[in-house]
Parts: sequence; structure tokens; C-alpha cells
Amino acid sequence: MDLNVIKERLASLNTQQPQSGGGQKKNLFWKPSIGKQTVRIVPSKFRPEFPFTEMMFYYGIGQRVIASPANWKQKDPIMEFAKQLRQSNDRENWRLAKKLDPKTRIFAPVVVRGEEDKGVRLWQFGKLIYEELLSLAVDEEIGDYTDIVNGRDLTIETVGPESTGTNYNKSSVRVRLKQSPLSEDAALVEKWTKEQPDPTKEFKRFTFDEMKTALEKWLSPEEGEEGDIISEPAVEFDGKPEPSKFQLDTSKAKKTKEDKFDSLFDENSQVEDKHDDLPF
Repeated sequence: MDLNVIKERLASLNTQQPQSGGGQKKNLFWKPSIGKQTVRIVPSKFRPEFPFTEMMFYYGIGQRVIASPANWKQKDPIMEFAKQLRQSNDRENWRLAKKLDPKTRIFAPVVVRGEEDKGVRLWQFGKLIYEELLSLAVDEEIGDYTDIVNGRDLTIETVGPESTGTNYNKSSVRVRLKQSPLSEDAALVEKWTKEQPDPTKEFKRFTFDEMKTALEKWLSPEEGEEGDIISEPAVEFDGKPEPSKFQLDTSKAKKTKEDKFDSLFDENSQVEDKHDDLPF
């Protein structure tokens, strides 16, 4: 791992607002179970100097978890809309904009000890675990725990809701003191470093119009519809999405809602797009 990249990302996290956060294939994703498990983070095939991939997801908009187009450096109409809301002086609009912020999830390629036959899988987690892992990486006494020769395994300890006082599990990370190779089997090491799932290719890419339609339905659900509840989010996060109680205040507007949406989301409009430089 490149320590400069790690330090830069850790500093950036400390200045961001907390976020957490989409589709899951059981054979590609690993989730810690209650108790202790040992894993090894593997150097990323796609970015050897940095094993973590950050992605943003929307929960509760539409009937599924939606990956933001910004993950692929595409325009995101929901981000555009939230940006417009924040430019107003209306408190409800600001609250709505906050509701619309995507949740960030991080993915790391791991080999689970005792389950090596399943190959490299993706472990997904939120900001707290991410900060722990980055902090461990910059600790000179620990060094690069992903190193295939002199790296270190990690112990993941997970407790359930009865211990956290919440409705979800909570995990913590400890690094093993003893350095160890990824595997004594050179063929396995080569396989694990070359055969890895790419998180950016495991989620559906929604089009601009699909995102716009999902947002419109969420803002103005038809009678009898909840409009924004997801029954089973595919990428779990700390907490559950809440139903939206917000609607656009158009009482003072001269345009109809349809006109406002068409104007706001016109791909030929002059709205400045500042999401082209996302770090992933």
C-alpha cells in the first residue's frame, strides 16, 4: 500500500460528514458473523497501491438500493437536485437535501481464514471500520498488512444487537501481531491476486432518466404507496432507511412540478457539475 495515499484518504475522511450505505451476490460478498473471524486483506488487482473501493448508494428511493451514477463519473440527477435545494434558504429544503445524500460503503478484497476455498470475496463496511483500517495502515509498527509476504491477518470481532443496544451488529478490528505470508502456496497467492471481483461491476448502472424517475416517485408517491421504503437493502449499513415525509414546496413557484423537474434535470442545462473528480 502507498502510505501517502492512505494518509491523504484518512485526512479526507476526518473532514467529511458521516455517511454509510446496495445489490449483493452471496458468493462474491463476505459479511462478518457474530463472534471472531480472521481475514486477510489482499492487494487489489485493480489498484495495487490502495485496496479499498468507495461507492455511494441511495436507500429508500425507488424499490431497491440504487448505486449513484457518480460511482462511474456520470451525472447524478439526485445529487443535482440536492445541490439545488441547498441553494435555497428554506429549512425544509435543507432537510430534504440531507435526506437525499447518498450513503458511502467501502469494499475490500479479503480471504477469510478457514474459508480459503471460496477465494477472494468483497468485505463491505462503513466509515468507522474504514477509519480503523486506514489508521492501522499508517502505524509504522504495523506496516502494510496487505503485503503478501510480510503482511498481517486481521481479527474481526462482531457483537449483536443485544450488546450494541441497537437493531444492528457492530464490528471491530484488531491486527495480528505476528507477520505472515498470504499463503505458503505460491499458486494460491497468484490466483488470489489475479482473480478478484470488481465492486464497480457488481451493481446495476441506472441511467439518468431512471434516476430522475425514481426521485420524482419518491417525492410524490401515488396514493396508497409508501414510495420510498426498501424491504431488504442488499448492502447493509448501520440503521434502516426511514420513510420520506418531504415534498417540494411549490406553493410559491410559478412553474408546475413537471416543469421544474424538466428544467432542473435538462442535461443541456447550465448547472455546473462538480462530481467529475470523484476519487473513484
